[in-house]
Amino acid sequence: MKFISKDDYLLRNIFKIKHKKWELYIITRILHSLNDPDIEYVCQQFVKSKTGKRYLADLCFPSLKLYYEIDELQHSSQKHQYGDTERKKEIIDATNFVEKRIQIYNSLKRDRKLKDNNYDVDKFVKYIKRRKKFFELKGEKIIWDYKKKYNPNFYIKKGYLDTSDNVGFLTQRDCKRCFGYKGGHAQRAVWKIPNTDTHLWFPKLYKNKDWDNSIDENLSKIIMQRTSRELLWKANKWKMLVFAHNKNVFGQTLYKFLGLFELNEKKSNLKMHVFNRMKTRINLNKL
Repeated sequence: MKFISKDDYLLRNIFKIKHKKWELYIITRILHSLNDPDIEYVCQQFVKSKTGKRYLADLCFPSLKLYYEIDELQHSSQKHQYGDTERKKEIIDATNFVEKRIQIYNSLKRDRKLKDNNYDVDKFVKYIKRRKKFFELKGEKIIWDYKKKYNPNFYIKKGYLDTSDNVGFLTQRDCKRCFGYKGGHAQRAVWKIPNTDTHLWFPKLYKNKDWDNSIDENLSKIIMQRTSRELLWKANKWKMLVFAHNKNVFGQTLYKFLGLFELNEKKSNLKMHVFNRMKTRINLNKL
């Protein structure tokens, strides 16, 4: 499995915004002023806000549960142009994140002076530093261990998986290791956790050769159906821990944790199965 280095990850993040002059200027000013390699950041990150709205955040700090929006005059129209299918699959369930914004134009619909925007950006950098200290005073270590992000041992030690942590693994084996698996790289759509009534499911939540699966805007309902529309099997009352298969913007295959889903028997039939999300946080020792 190809693994992108942290240096490459950082550079590719900036490369994503190279055509947006104000966004590039403000984000690079934030990052250079902050100068803290322990604070993880993502440019152009899809988030689901407290209100359930999904949109592309200009700069996201997942470990600080914080994201930053740069409101340019043409902000709304350009935002939608950036929304492609792949990035939408990488959504962060940011229901408990703080949102901060900067408006780079004035009441006359003209760009503000650089020094005025710099002043606001520098205030935000101070806020980031204070927020990091706030988390650390609560006993949380803010350390960006890039490789740990995809390491199942990190989550095994924590004892839980939570969608708000933006959990993703590079292989199915790593997903299964969280639940005691000791084997090799067997690739299957479903794997049953021994001695439980729970399965791990690795669906492609987009149309492909065999399946036309989809997930709703709130990430709370999955519809499973075949591309050919041939009949499905009679479903049992399944419990599914969903690790959705997709590729991120850097070309890596990821299995993104979306929570525990259960079959909705009333809405399911032989043409489609409907699964509803029941939990966003799973205790690895109590399934």
